[in-house]
Amino acid sequence: MNRRQFAKTSLMASAMMSAATLPVFPGIKVPPQRKLKKGIMWGSNRVGTTISEKFQSAKQAGFDGIEVNSHLDRSEVLKARDATGVAIPSVCGALHWKFLLSDPDPKVRENGVEALKVTIEDAKAYGADTILLVPARVTDAVTYDECWTRTTAEIRKAIPLAEKLNVIIAIENVWNNFLLSPMEAVQYVDQFQSPVIKFYFDIGNILAYGWPEQWIKILGNRIAKIHIKEYSRKVADTQGRSAGFKVKLQEGDVNWPAVMKALDDIGYSNWATVEMPGGDTPEGLKDLCDRLVKIIGS
Repeated sequence: MNRRQFAKTSLMASAMMSAATLPVFPGIKVPPQRKLKKGIMWGSNRVGTTISEKFQSAKQAGFDGIEVNSHLDRSEVLKARDATGVAIPSVCGALHWKFLLSDPDPKVRENGVEALKVTIEDAKAYGADTILLVPARVTDAVTYDECWTRTTAEIRKAIPLAEKLNVIIAIENVWNNFLLSPMEAVQYVDQFQSPVIKFYFDIGNILAYGWPEQWIKILGNRIAKIHIKEYSRKVADTQGRSAGFKVKLQEGDVNWPAVMKALDDIGYSNWATVEMPGGDTPEGLKDLCDRLVKIIGS
């Protein structure tokens, strides 16, 4: 070995030893590699009219999975899933707004529980581990405490089935005047004392009255799934509250780096499912997927 080779070998060995002996400082956490899967919500995919066409368009756009609605033709959904390889991570209840579990009419609530059970059975059939439930809506005729009491009682009726089939019932935050703070959301979920009751966190919906990164930190491992959605407070202030959703991903007021850091901090490594307008054409659907990739970094 000549002098030049010896010097090069010595430097490499020294560098390796130094790297191996670097101190680990208290309070410094190295976040795990983020590996979120890319999903699209059924209603956000407007390309195709048949179940098969929707699965195919989701695959062509680059999505790994699609969150289907409940009460579809199961055989057609399974056929489309198997033909495309597009996974079904979750199922959204198609009838929870029609048969709210907070409704004053016991018959309506009974129909709501039956619809919830069908949604759970759909999820099991598709290999999904989560269903999305909107449980209540507070109005001038249905009070906040009534929503809490009624929905708690009705959801309990579906817990045995969910536990038997190992399917999570995830409560979503929507503009329904219910569960308006993360502390309340924690209390609501924890009261059931069941591993199958969790939260489906919609990032964009919170922007109207809070900050998603704060909710994520407080909800922690109660979050089963997340919806990726953008919102602009500026647009909402000038054009109306609902108009705040009429912006593209990364062009609104969601602080995506802060949101992703919060998700990393709680160890979330599940699905990131887009619920946004814009997927009316193959090009628009691909744009949604491309923007999602930029947000989640995987």
